[in-house]
Amino acid sequence: MKRLFKKAMMTIAGVLTMCLPEAASAKAIMISEFPAVAQKMLKQNFSGHKVAMSTMDYDLFSKSYDVVFTNGDKVEFDSEGNWKEVKCKQSSVPKALIPQGIKEYLKHHYTNAIVKEIERYGNKHEVKLSNGLEITFDKDFRVIDIDD
Repeated sequence: MKRLFKKAMMTIAGVLTMCLPEAASAKAIMISEFPAVAQKMLKQNFSGHKVAMSTMDYDLFSKSYDVVFTNGDKVEFDSEGNWKEVKCKQSSVPKALIPQGIKEYLKHHYTNAIVKEIERYGNKHEVKLSNGLEITFDKDFRVIDIDD
């Protein structure tokens, strides 16, 4: 019985390995095909930007949406259309996307720095500043890490 189970698991692993490269893929789509939440966020915060590329990335277990603008700015969304990451090469992250607790911290500690990137994952936010610092905040917007 143990050998049969082992053989079955190896067969499943082999099939998944063969299928995985084809299963993980990106597909070019229009912004109008993004979830409504993502469309609204883009309209409110990036309405003046020209889209260079918009895609839906998917694999066996998840889906995400990405948009890259002609100025190099990029936004990534989860499957429901909530933004996960915003990267601004030529500009700064729109202030409306930065939680108030982070704005307050930066106002008091890094007055002249500009937020170039923001990422949220789990209960944490990470911001990358124009001065090169990367600051990680917990769910209550307390600093838990600073990297340079």
